[in-house]
Amino acid sequence: MSMPAKKFVIDFKDIDKRDVPLVGGKNANLGEMIKAGLPVPPGFAITIHAYDLFLEENTLVERIYKILNETNVENPDELKNASKQIQSIVQRGKVPEIVAQEIIAFYKKMSGIFKHTLVAVRSSATAEDAPGTSFAGQQATFLNIKGEANLIESVKQCWASLFTERSIFYRVQNHVKHEKVKVSVGVQKMIQSEVSGVMFSMDPVTNDKERMVIEAVWGLGEMIVQGSVVPDKYVVQKDTFDILSKEVSDQSIQLIKIDGVTKETQVPKKVRETQKITDEEIVKLARMSQKLQEHYYFPQDSEWAKEKGELYLVQTRPITTVNAVTKASKQQNSNDIKMASLPILTGAPASPGIGTGPVKILKSPKEIGKIEKGDVLVAPMTSPDYVPAMKKANAIITDQGGQTSHAAIVSRELGIPCVVGTQMATHELKDGMIVTVDGETGQIYMGSKVKVEVSNIKQESKSKDSKTRTATKIYVNLAEPERANEVSKLNVDGVGLLRAEFMIANIGIHPKEAIKLKKQDEFVKKLTHDISTFCEAFSPRPVVYRATDFKTNEYRSLPGGKYWEPEEPNPMLGFRGAYRYVSSPEVFNLELQAIKNVRGKYKNLHLMIPFCRSPQELARVKKLVAVSDLFADSTFKFWMMVEIPVNVIQIEDFIKVGIDGVSIGSNDLTMLILGVDRDNSEVAIEFDERSPSVMWALRRVIKRCAKYGVTTSICGQAPSQYPEIVEKLVKWGITSISVNPDVVGTTREIVHEAERNING
Repeated sequence: MSMPAKKFVIDFKDIDKRDVPLVGGKNANLGEMIKAGLPVPPGFAITIHAYDLFLEENTLVERIYKILNETNVENPDELKNASKQIQSIVQRGKVPEIVAQEIIAFYKKMSGIFKHTLVAVRSSATAEDAPGTSFAGQQATFLNIKGEANLIESVKQCWASLFTERSIFYRVQNHVKHEKVKVSVGVQKMIQSEVSGVMFSMDPVTNDKERMVIEAVWGLGEMIVQGSVVPDKYVVQKDTFDILSKEVSDQSIQLIKIDGVTKETQVPKKVRETQKITDEEIVKLARMSQKLQEHYYFPQDSEWAKEKGELYLVQTRPITTVNAVTKASKQQNSNDIKMASLPILTGAPASPGIGTGPVKILKSPKEIGKIEKGDVLVAPMTSPDYVPAMKKANAIITDQGGQTSHAAIVSRELGIPCVVGTQMATHELKDGMIVTVDGETGQIYMGSKVKVEVSNIKQESKSKDSKTRTATKIYVNLAEPERANEVSKLNVDGVGLLRAEFMIANIGIHPKEAIKLKKQDEFVKKLTHDISTFCEAFSPRPVVYRATDFKTNEYRSLPGGKYWEPEEPNPMLGFRGAYRYVSSPEVFNLELQAIKNVRGKYKNLHLMIPFCRSPQELARVKKLVAVSDLFADSTFKFWMMVEIPVNVIQIEDFIKVGIDGVSIGSNDLTMLILGVDRDNSEVAIEFDERSPSVMWALRRVIKRCAKYGVTTSICGQAPSQYPEIVEKLVKWGITSISVNPDVVGTTREIVHEAERNING
């Protein structure tokens, strides 16, 4: 039964789906689940009447909508300022006494039962969790809230979160009038999750309606949402509830309550790699998911938690991509989908595999919030600030670039199918369109291809990772801490290129801005943690960390970056690499401190300096490293990238500065030798690492380094793409070859064959 108007607080058990206009989709669903007999933690909803009265008594309505009406949301600065203004005036407002009294009365009732229980405080917008429109995640959630004053403050913050930049932008993009969306707040007994996760009553990636997917992590489920850990994944057959597959992840960190505060902690080593819930619990959750779908007559995306052996449901919402998939599928004959007939677009194959999903077009990095798990990311080109969105995508398509562009390299590292250089993907494709991307052929099809093709590709890649040994070391290129454990299990001898840029980007602030705000300790701590993840996974195998090589345009995209970075006409040849360390030693020192911290525990970490323009510049960088006392440990290795023609021409002079090894960045080196921009699709066809001039450069570097006892490696894409180059590198005496994870096995077999031919 719907509640009378002007009721400010209502118990969950007294509301249902008919009360969405009063308590929002999230709260209405909680009440609905309770009435359906499902295990939901108790709580209450603060209605939109409370929100309306708050706005009225603080005379905020006209002020808020005046600001919004005068704001161009396409202008990031205008959007940011509007959001900041509105949230500030909301947070300064006073909660009406009658509302505060009702909230406190309900809270005391819960506290009486549960002895001053901690609560979760969640927003529930009136346009949220509705079929076809997902506003989920747009507003705030606060966990482990205790005490009346803290509760009231959290409620205000939930109200204010209706006006975050993302929320404002999302409403405009979805043509939802601001004044039509109001926010209720849910207050629920906090479940101190031993394990938590999400589950889908159909496969959200393949859209297989006969299978259910359950994900689980240690601690609170926010870790799944943040993408900060890899969850266990269990696939269950509908109707029979047979467990079809289990992927158990190695989870090192978790989010739990300690002394009333939510903190990130280490997962005990004895359970890190164990299955997070029992088979019986998997089936129990699957039955709940099935019951939810039957109750709502629509596939559901649900959140669950386990406390003291009991399973609870804490949220459910529709799977909003179902309608789009169904619509797209109806436009085609099933045979056409399976055969995939003719491609609608063709580009350069950049990362193997087949990925299917709805198109999401991003015109700039500012739109990365549009990407959801399972989407196909379509963009003119990508840069490091696209990475959070790329990690969610089933496949990636770009207008520009070649096989060694940023999109191609990162996609291969992430194991995501990718096609680049289509010229017109952002114009020809439309948001919501279901496409299949074949990263091996460079073709894009309308609709979904058969799933067996995907499994065959996965099986093929596994079969290539043999246990063959070679004298030439096979290293791997990496950037994402989330992949460290997975890739470390391959037949590799270490990490030949650990890119710093992605770790720095994930910290979420420009280093100079961090120093200005006195957050450098936090910056170093986060970087230390991420580097340690790689060193621990690969120990005792070496990990070669390449110091930050952001260009100015990439650095500007970091929060605070525009205040510190110049706008350059050609960032590729501008303020980057070694010159930055000499010019801004305070920033370089943050990296050195993180390296020193890691080496306190892991001696397999080494440092590589990129883009050195002269031996003198390298010498100045080496002095900065010396000040950090890293050279005091004889096990520490100091490497240099070879990626500029001057590195090849003056290689002996660079060696005399004192280096232990070099790694040839064949991508940049080829580009600068040939004068070809590999990211420019107009000329990318002329980019060829097999060019005689490039081959001459590689041979010269390897031979001269061998003469002086300096190890040599190569970390560009050439070895991954051209087996004939690998054979030449081995013949010339290269020490190691560093490639992307997907070609480790293949590369080792090629090296093995080359070594056998050389040795006769």
